[in-house]
Amino acid sequence: MTTQPTLEERFVGCLLGLAVGDALGAHFEGQPTAFMERKYNSARQLLHSPPPGEIWYTDDTQMAIGIAETLVRCGRIENSVLCERFAENYLPQRGYGRGARYVLEAMRAGHDHQYLAETLFPGGSFGNGAAMRVAPVGLMFRDDHPTVWREAHASSLPTHVHPLGIEGAQVLALAVALASTADELDRESFFETIAERCTADEYSGPLRRAARLDHVRDLGLFGNGIEATASVVTAIAAFGLTPESYGETIGNAILLGGDTDTIAAMAGAISGAYLGVGAIPSELLAKLEDRKQGRTYIDQLARDLYRAYEDSRAQ
Repeated sequence: MTTQPTLEERFVGCLLGLAVGDALGAHFEGQPTAFMERKYNSARQLLHSPPPGEIWYTDDTQMAIGIAETLVRCGRIENSVLCERFAENYLPQRGYGRGARYVLEAMRAGHDHQYLAETLFPGGSFGNGAAMRVAPVGLMFRDDHPTVWREAHASSLPTHVHPLGIEGAQVLALAVALASTADELDRESFFETIAERCTADEYSGPLRRAARLDHVRDLGLFGNGIEATASVVTAIAAFGLTPESYGETIGNAILLGGDTDTIAAMAGAISGAYLGVGAIPSELLAKLEDRKQGRTYIDQLARDLYRAYEDSRAQ
């Protein structure tokens, strides 16, 4: 980076970077890799010819907003407050997955949502739903990696109890924390620090391989699916491949096809935490929806989260 962003700019960059990646990626969700390769020959072409009109974020950003709101209010993950925010913010049209809809509708009705989280899928969900929303945890506890790991775990539990679903969130949160503290990325150290904290080989092995990734054509080897094990490392690898370019990071993630909104959201959150809000292409940021909890709200929420972080350090 030629000019270091301020820490506040990193907080704003992370949350808006998540939202822009999510909203742009949502236009291509579910498309096969071959389709994306035929449509665009590079991430730059995608960025220069994005879909026309306003871009709308999905449940990824909506639930990240709930986590950030909880941290601003409580300074940590309080389960009851987090569930309240998830339920209050719930808009089915944001594209929530089937399991998440059942759980969140139970939350809103005051029913036993935790039972559903534990039983809808055998052993609980190991999808990427906990990881897609966890970035605010990485920001809030960026100076304390054990706390990042613990609070990311807590943020997962309302919907995800499977160890792989939880660890995916922990891995992504730690990537955000590390990115937000780095002045110049040491890629080998970045990936190794995350891998060393992992307990699951499904994450530690791919993370170490991602540290050696040197060409975008190999990014797809890490997966493009909805499982946390097939998307979290992919998002981190996309950032590690082009750490100095937010646009190329999310563009390369989207060109993989598959779960484009979530992979781009996760990659965009990490990139924004590293480069700051100024690195998000202005034309993409201007296209992001700005009603109610849109662009302006997310910007202010990120600044509120920054102030909550600073207040916690002063105590």
